[in-house]
Amino acid sequence: MKTKIGLIGAGSWGTALANMLATNGHETKIWDIDTNVINDMESQRENKKYLPGVKLADNLEIADTNAAAANDAEIVIFAVPTQHFRTALTSVLPKLDKETIILNVAKGIEQKSLNTISTIAAETAPENDYAVLSGPSHAEEVGKFIPTSVAVASKDIKIAEKIQDVFLTEHFRVYTNDDVIGLELGGALKNIIALGTGISDGMGFGDNTKAALMTRGIAEMMRLGVALGAKAGTFSGLAGIGDLIVTCTSVHSRNRRCGIMIGEGIDPQDAVKRIGMVVEGYFTASAAVKLAEENGVEMPITENVYEVIECKKKPLEALSSLMTRPKRHETAF
Repeated sequence: MKTKIGLIGAGSWGTALANMLATNGHETKIWDIDTNVINDMESQRENKKYLPGVKLADNLEIADTNAAAANDAEIVIFAVPTQHFRTALTSVLPKLDKETIILNVAKGIEQKSLNTISTIAAETAPENDYAVLSGPSHAEEVGKFIPTSVAVASKDIKIAEKIQDVFLTEHFRVYTNDDVIGLELGGALKNIIALGTGISDGMGFGDNTKAALMTRGIAEMMRLGVALGAKAGTFSGLAGIGDLIVTCTSVHSRNRRCGIMIGEGIDPQDAVKRIGMVVEGYFTASAAVKLAEENGVEMPITENVYEVIECKKKPLEALSSLMTRPKRHETAF
């Protein structure tokens, strides 16, 4: 069954998803605030800036305005940086019916409010159902229809199942979940750990160091998640350990690449600029540290990554801080 879909945000991830949905036969419209990107996508049928080499489906409509993309859509997908989600949702709100499903596919925590996107959506559009899609899914691979598995969560499992039906193909497998906060935090916090593993790689350390950071990283992600109401088991799934693995190890990972440059001695702000796209872990770290402090949660890796990107510590000082912490018994979280 065809579904009318509007997608806000034509970065690499938004473009890959919109193209996949259009290829699946859904009525899909995409819009982005960058008019140059939109014009190029319309004229060249390719997003050369963010997803080069992927030809857009003939039936993917490039919208002139965000209102045109959202108008009459059954599902409006937001693929915008977390810090801009509130503004993006507010701007299209007049075009949303009460039955319109809001689907977030970005990963992060709002810096000023420390809110996840589900909280922002509940404040801004309380009458609309909300879902989040997350998991190990690089746009560069999804754009080429490389087999991928993700999870979608909503408080109403029927909404999650509807999203599942819309996205499910032989190359894109979707699992359902009702742990919205768990999926959101898994997607947000793993970016910080990926910065840390990237810094480690940039400093010339090996697989042992990376494995330690990832394993203890998922433990502290789980600690904060449980403190904020998430289910511990969610962090063992696709949106937790699955997304952590791919983000900490892949050449496609912006957070890892940014960390590598920092580990090599490049100033953190310069490293972010060189990536050329939003590095969510860089913006999420401060929010995660504050949430950990407010909830009495120990997150040493996150705290040290934050101190490095804020230039409060050198990478070697952060490593020493982690390796010389008081001895303790290992627990899952």
